[in-house]
Amino acid sequence: MKKLAFPEVKDSDFEFIKEVSEHYILHSTATFFTEPVTVEDLKEFILTGHPKYKSYLIMADGIPCGYCYLSQYKKRQAYDRTAEVTIYMKPGFTGLGIGTAAMQHMEQAAHQSGISVLIGIISGDNKGSIRLFEKCGYGQCARFSQVGEKFGKILDVVAYQKMTGIS
Repeated sequence: MKKLAFPEVKDSDFEFIKEVSEHYILHSTATFFTEPVTVEDLKEFILTGHPKYKSYLIMADGIPCGYCYLSQYKKRQAYDRTAEVTIYMKPGFTGLGIGTAAMQHMEQAAHQSGISVLIGIISGDNKGSIRLFEKCGYGQCARFSQVGEKFGKILDVVAYQKMTGIS
């Protein structure tokens, strides 16, 4: 296993985040964006310096290899105990156990922020992400059939959920 670090995202990290995001936008159904996004677009949901919804680079042996973040599930106060967890790895860094370590880091960050429920929203054909969430103890709690379309393919969305141990 590589030496991993999870520094909080800074403004200067967004070009790297944009590069990783564009790979998935242009070549996969892992994201439902269909066209490249700007740094400003990314900053709308990948927050920096937020006291509750943290964002991190994933560093392996000092090399940026991905990013992960917590985001507000819904903009209503009753959902404040819940967050969506998202992890993206740079191509070539998947399948190495880094995603599992990143998920553990995100669960700890959520717990420290008082978040008691984590949700992963995943394209139904994203087998790698589904395996990661299941390996980390998340259970499927919903399936939304045929809600997206990308590359001419009709896509389901699955939701996975895990409690962080806070009540």
